[in-house]
Amino acid sequence: MNDSAASPRVRTRELLRNVSIFNHLDPATAGELERLGELREFRAGAVIVGQDDPGDSLFVLVQGKVKVVLFGKQGREIILTIFKAPGDFFGEMSLLDDEPRSAPLVAAEPSTLFVLSRAAFRAHVEAQPATALRVLQEISRRLRQADRVIGNLALLDVWGRVAGKLRELAHADGIEAEDGVILRDRPTQSEIASMVGTSRETVSRAISEFTRRGFIQTTGKKMLLRRAFLIDQG
Repeated sequence: MNDSAASPRVRTRELLRNVSIFNHLDPATAGELERLGELREFRAGAVIVGQDDPGDSLFVLVQGKVKVVLFGKQGREIILTIFKAPGDFFGEMSLLDDEPRSAPLVAAEPSTLFVLSRAAFRAHVEAQPATALRVLQEISRRLRQADRVIGNLALLDVWGRVAGKLRELAHADGIEAEDGVILRDRPTQSEIASMVGTSRETVSRAISEFTRRGFIQTTGKKMLLRRAFLIDQG
């Protein structure tokens, strides 16, 4: 087998060892896990799974961007989560409780996913119990994050929610700089609006005001959140 034919498998195996629930695996075990799954391609806008679909697979993002969404009665989209970092995973809850999917998963851009079936995942967990503990830890972390989101929606005004979402993104995906934290690939204003339950116009006004006050600075897709902004909103 030549190097070019082997490279996708090698890259997937290396990726799996960087997934938080699999990073304890040795190379041989990661290789076994990689052989149990398959790579799937999804075009932008494709529904990966629908709400109430059977929860029969675990997904690991290889490349692209996937959003977890709900749709209101008027067709308004509410974004619950965006997965965009290689190694982000989702779909684990339905594998554990045998319940249908709680929300649709949509490819926000052309995406490649590593897909592990329920049977393969359970076989792996039986052989590697440490993975189960890591899954429970991740579910706990996500539940705590959901509690914070619910609290913000109930207690903060719209601008406070926008500021809180920017701070959350800085914590999760920011890069430390001398005068603040840089978001390299921030969500669009429409995406932020869907995350905090408001309109794109309101997000635009809030960001413009934060910029006018010197709290943030945007250049292309990059956004610098200055330390005063992070402290003031903390």
